[in-house]
Amino acid sequence: MAAHPQEDHYKYKKVISIGVVSELTGLSQRQIRYYEERKLVFPDRSKGIRKYSFADVEQLMKIANQREEGVSTWEIRQEMTKELRERMLKGQMNAHFRMRS
Repeated sequence: MAAHPQEDHYKYKKVISIGVVSELTGLSQRQIRYYEERKLVFPDRSKGIRKYSFADVEQLMKIANQREEGVSTWEIRQEMTKELRERMLKGQMNAHFRMRS
């Protein structure tokens, strides 16, 4: 996965353990690992230890809310993919027009 444009911003630093993420989100560690398996969240791994960012915590809370509303993990993944494509296209268009100025 590509680095976030503000990867040095605290929100995107992968420093939070799965235990703390579990406490912050109310999700079990098993649920968090399941969402990782479904490619809904992408923690860093160092020596087998998962590390999450505050942005990941926000994403997991959003996922949990959607799941409570009955949205499937497949539907959530499709929406994430659509949003990513839109951001990439917008970034490419912005870069194109900056180069032409």
